[in-house]
Amino acid sequence: MSTTPTPVPLVLAGARGHGRWHLANIRRLQHKGLVRLVGICELNPLTEDELAPFAGELPVQSSDFGELLDSTGARAAVICTPIQTHTELALAAAARSVHLLLEKPPAATYADFERMLTGVRSAGIACQVGFQSFGSHAVPAIREVVGSGALGTVLGIGAAGAWVRDDAYYRRAPWAGRRRIGTVDVVDGVLTNPLAHAVATALELAGAGTADDVAVIETELFRAHDIEADDTSSVRITTTGGLPVTASVTLCAEQAGEPYVIVHGDRGRITFWYKQDRVLVQRAGHGPEEAVHGRTDLLENLVEHLAGRAELLVPPHRTGAFMRVVEAVRTAPEPVALPPGAWHTEPATVSTGARRVVRGIDALVAAGADTLMLFSELGVPWALPTEVSSS
Repeated sequence: MSTTPTPVPLVLAGARGHGRWHLANIRRLQHKGLVRLVGICELNPLTEDELAPFAGELPVQSSDFGELLDSTGARAAVICTPIQTHTELALAAAARSVHLLLEKPPAATYADFERMLTGVRSAGIACQVGFQSFGSHAVPAIREVVGSGALGTVLGIGAAGAWVRDDAYYRRAPWAGRRRIGTVDVVDGVLTNPLAHAVATALELAGAGTADDVAVIETELFRAHDIEADDTSSVRITTTGGLPVTASVTLCAEQAGEPYVIVHGDRGRITFWYKQDRVLVQRAGHGPEEAVHGRTDLLENLVEHLAGRAELLVPPHRTGAFMRVVEAVRTAPEPVALPPGAWHTEPATVSTGARRVVRGIDALVAAGADTLMLFSELGVPWALPTEVSSS
C-alpha cells in the first residue's frame, strides 16, 4: 500500500501584491507534493509569464471565487484579498467545507470577525489566520524562558516598528490607506495591516490572544500622509490580568528598521525580531544570549493539520485580542494630521520614491517599546491626549 500523501487541491484568491509571496510558497509546497494549485481567483487573470513556474500544470482562473471552488473541487483555499472582502470569501469557502489560510487582518470589523468565526465553526473547517510570526520557533522558546522565571516578574510587553513606505504605496490599490470606502469599513491603518504582526505578536507573547483577554485599549492615531488611515500610531492594550502591552509603529521612518517585540521583566528582558526569528535574552547575572530559531510555514502547518499530524498554529480565536484592537482603531476618532513641521519629504532615490518622514520618529518608536508609554506620554509635541476605548 502506498504511503505517498495525496496533494491537497488548493485555490489562491489574490495572487498579486502580497499574493505573489503566497504563489511562490504554494509552488514550493507543490514541489514537495503537499498541495496542488488548481485555481486562481483574480479580477485580471495572471499572464503566462506570471504562471511560468506552473507550466504544464496551469491552474484554472476565474474572478468568481465560489464558482472556482465548485469547479475545481478544491479542499483548501488561501485568501489574500483586500481586507473588506475577507469575511464574505471566508464564508463562501466555509459553505463549501473548504479549509482556509486567511490573511491578516481576518476581518475589517469585530462584528464581521464574529460572523466569520461562527461560519467556520458551524462548517467544521480548519481556518488558519496568516500571522506568520506565530509559526516562529522563537515563540515557544521565549515562553519557556519566561516560564522558568529567568526574567523575574513580567512587567509588560512593548513592540516597535519603523518602516519606510513611499507615496506610491498609497496609490497601489483603491483601498490603500482608507478607513472606509463609502459605507464599507476597510481599516487599512499601520497598526491593523502593515505592522499588524507587531501588535499580534506582542499580544501572543503576553499570553493574551483571545478577545476575553482584553480589558482596555488606548489608541493614538496620526498621519503624515494625505490619507484617511493612520501611518504613525501607538496603542496600549491592558489585559484582564493587568499587563500593559504597547505598540509604537510608523511607515514614515527616518531609516527602515526590523520590527521587534520586547518582553520586560524585573530581572531582565527578551527582544524578539520576529521577521528574522532572532531572540536576544538579557538578564541579571548573565551575559547576553542570542539565538536564531526556525519557523513553521502556516500553509504547511494547515496541510499537516488536515492530515492529523499537527495542531493548527493560528486558529481564529487566538486573534480575537488583535481584532479588538482593529475595532478600537476603527471606532476611534479620525487620525490626526501631523502639523507640517513634524515631517518632511525625502526625494526619490534609486530604491524608493518620494516619501514623507516624521522627524525623530525612529527614536520615539524605540522609546515607546522601551518604556511602554504612548506618544503623548513621551512628551511628543504633536501627540494629543490619549483616546481610551473599553472593549
